[in-house]
Amino acid sequence: MTPFRYAAVSTVSEASEMLRADAAGSRLIAGGTDLLSEIKEGIVQPDTVVSLQNVGGMREIVAGPDGMRLGAMATLTELEGHAEIRRSYAALAEAASSVATPQIRNVGTLGGNLCQRPRCWYYRSAAFDCRKKGGSICFAINGNSKYHAILGGGDCVIVHPSDLAVALVSLRARATIAGPGGERSMALEEFFAGPQDDIMRETVLEPGDVLTHVSLPAPSPNWRSVFMKARERQAQDFALVSVAAAIEVADGVVHDARITLGGVAPVPFRVRQAEEALQGAAVASVDPARLGEMAVAGARPLRDNHYKAPLASNLVRRAVTLLLQDGA
Repeated sequence: MTPFRYAAVSTVSEASEMLRADAAGSRLIAGGTDLLSEIKEGIVQPDTVVSLQNVGGMREIVAGPDGMRLGAMATLTELEGHAEIRRSYAALAEAASSVATPQIRNVGTLGGNLCQRPRCWYYRSAAFDCRKKGGSICFAINGNSKYHAILGGGDCVIVHPSDLAVALVSLRARATIAGPGGERSMALEEFFAGPQDDIMRETVLEPGDVLTHVSLPAPSPNWRSVFMKARERQAQDFALVSVAAAIEVADGVVHDARITLGGVAPVPFRVRQAEEALQGAAVASVDPARLGEMAVAGARPLRDNHYKAPLASNLVRRAVTLLLQDGA
């Protein structure tokens, strides 16, 4: 590991200024579970690591009449154990509890999980100068593609590694960012950037920007949500495929639906065709298997990841079936 300066700031504005002043040489650190591994692997070599640990208020989880405010420094353990999250936003609690090990969840944060870098082994290896590192080749396209994208990949077939992102997009979360130009808010799905937007990054964060918190709308009494994750081992592994679904049912009719896939695309992937098919449908007429087929209708598997299409289809079917049973 190369030496770096560690700066423990006390305000978001101080962090923002340090990041803006040295955009190329500074990195933000929260729990450190991702950044430190990147430094050890030689993927990044920052001059300065800016810590948010001493910034007040960024770890708060607040419930109110308009919904919830989740500080970016809240740990995954705090999210999975929060009573209101478990009661009203089940998909988020389930996603948080599925991440890695208890030890990692104790230090890993909401913001860090949303902003983590790809797990692609070509990106993570110093031996491969891939497109994510300024090269001209995505080695996974013709190489070992077992864990790579089947949807929306194009010239870079990473998958976004965040489980929380999948759940939060389906729960209509919004991200708030503080930066040199002030504070701005956006739908969380707009926070993520695919390779076609900017090959060198996975979010819309600009130099000096800090993700401060995520907001969730007030829950409807008729909303139900679920998160499901398929992985090779029952503990620690990243998702092969995941799904988060949130469905509102009243009087036997689906009034709203959000379905998001993880592990299949460079960003959390909204299954809009299936969502539209559910809108206004009578519960008795819904065919979950057909919705699962819609979820992967545009899939373009690579040599080693054909298994992801039926896996994603079946997870969507299971999630929709469960929620319609619960809401009936």
